[in-house]
Amino acid sequence: MAEKQPQDEFSRRAFLGKAGAVAAAGAVAPLVSAVESPLFSRLTQSPNDKLVLGLIGCGGMGASNMRNLMNFADVEVAALCDVDDSRVPNDYKDVEKKYNRAPKVYKDYRSILDRKDIDAVIVGTPDHWHALNFIHACEAGKDAYQEKPLSHHLMETVAMAGAQEKHKRVVQCGTWQRSTKEFTDAINYVRSGKLGKVVQCRAWITDTTRVGKQKVSDPPKGLDYDMWVGPATFVPYQSNRCHWNWRWFMNFGGGLTTDWGVHMMDIALLGMSKDQELVMPHMVSTYGGQWAILDDDRTAPDVTESIFLFKEPHEWTLHWSVGRDHPGKPGHGTEFIGADGRTVRVWRGGWLILDPEGKEMPKEESPALGDHWRNFVDCVKTREKPRADLRSVAQTTVLCHLSNIALQSGQQIEWDNKKWDLAGNAGKNVEAYNRPYRKPYKLTVTKPSAGR
Repeated sequence: MAEKQPQDEFSRRAFLGKAGAVAAAGAVAPLVSAVESPLFSRLTQSPNDKLVLGLIGCGGMGASNMRNLMNFADVEVAALCDVDDSRVPNDYKDVEKKYNRAPKVYKDYRSILDRKDIDAVIVGTPDHWHALNFIHACEAGKDAYQEKPLSHHLMETVAMAGAQEKHKRVVQCGTWQRSTKEFTDAINYVRSGKLGKVVQCRAWITDTTRVGKQKVSDPPKGLDYDMWVGPATFVPYQSNRCHWNWRWFMNFGGGLTTDWGVHMMDIALLGMSKDQELVMPHMVSTYGGQWAILDDDRTAPDVTESIFLFKEPHEWTLHWSVGRDHPGKPGHGTEFIGADGRTVRVWRGGWLILDPEGKEMPKEESPALGDHWRNFVDCVKTREKPRADLRSVAQTTVLCHLSNIALQSGQQIEWDNKKWDLAGNAGKNVEAYNRPYRKPYKLTVTKPSAGR
């Protein structure tokens, strides 16, 4: 199957130009600031006004997030977008039933961004599309509920954090563990100092996924496969690459290090930080590979062992593991290990405190934070920072990419938090750091303000 090339320059600016909002070459048309925008004025004048949403990426987590947001009386869904016609019908039916009207349906997400009546978007596309979807939404003045992991490689993460800061967007990320009680209880206990000095953290996930072996075939009718591949390297269609299984192909995802690492390492960073500005590592080393699942089309490693060295708030290490099993523990989780041998362990569904011999100790609970999706809606109206603000989740996402960078390069790498970049040249020659977009797609990187 020969590679197709999109015909027009793929940029938010080019699309706006066709609609009559032409920007100067190499620049983006200026947008009004958040506090000057009609949306901000309307919502702050009347908190009961409805937040109008568009969904980019039907099915999967995009649709799940949409349905969670549809539970609120002050939210309306007005438009759906997907490059595959088969992904739309269930979402279309539910939106039509909820609001007694049919949503508009598009195949090009820029059509949603061009609509002035849409206040915010839900980005639920595969990882390799997140950066362009999100940056173009920022340029169009839209707030966003951004599904995790934020990006496909490190420089996309930096670009997204820079776009949010530049355009002053309210962005809630899909790291909803930040809003669930077992995780917030564990984080608050660690932050309280009652565990004492934490010298080590562990985070893990079990990966036994097989996608099988399949031959190249023609894409199904109704799927714009060229658009689905988008900025990634073009490869012929195989059904086991779309839709869910793209996570295990490094051309489209980052394996479980990005898919679950952004959840589990996020909890470790939050516990070791004072607020959403997260502590960041100094050095990273990773070992692993595709060692267990061999007769399979997946390209993501099934074994990963990463060690992150931190120097704040004191010296400590974070161990990230993608493994075959984790005996005596849940298949995923995060642990904080104190200097005296006590451990806080948390996973989806529970948390506990263990003494040095492994005996369970009494816990302390903290107040519940409330719904993750409600927090997004409220923050769009107040312009406050949501619980999983993109800059903060970008910092966790950086760790996921650092793990993959160290593995792909076979080098120990160093992070410069003030520059939002690797220090030196080690690790900069691999795709988890940066890779050229397929023409005519283009990524513009504007760095955010320095980390502390």
